[in-house]
Amino acid sequence: MNNDDLWNFALACYAKPGVESACLDLQALGFDVCLLLACSWLEIRGVRHDTQRMEQLNQLSLDWQGTVVIPLRSLRNEWRERAATDTALADFRKRVKTLELDAERIQLDRLQLTAQHWRKEGGAHDWLDQLGAGVEGDHCALLDVLRRAASAQLDAGVED
Repeated sequence: MNNDDLWNFALACYAKPGVESACLDLQALGFDVCLLLACSWLEIRGVRHDTQRMEQLNQLSLDWQGTVVIPLRSLRNEWRERAATDTALADFRKRVKTLELDAERIQLDRLQLTAQHWRKEGGAHDWLDQLGAGVEGDHCALLDVLRRAASAQLDAGVED
């Protein structure tokens, strides 16, 4: 397994039609897009879901999102309106966006590192359904968009 497996999967999956929009809608409902992508990656790889594994991934994501990604995203969003008329701030805002994307890549790398020894095995593989359990809102159709895109990546042989 090369170090970029999850990152490459995430880029290819996110580029599929409808996935970016679905992920942003899911993010607005409180989902972590990096965790969604990691769970879809695990799901198509046939990795058995269990509560302890999900908790490991959730905790890692909560910590990283809370201390790094969300503060960067908040700052970038706070500057959106002012950056429309301030070119220096607009340039700086772009650099913050780059940092935010770098932070998400680090998060995906950490998620992969945590899950790299989890192999294909029998059992439940419904990572996305489990991640969505208990979340309010109409997210099932959005998760299906992500699941179909992930499956297309499996068909294309991108997951390994």
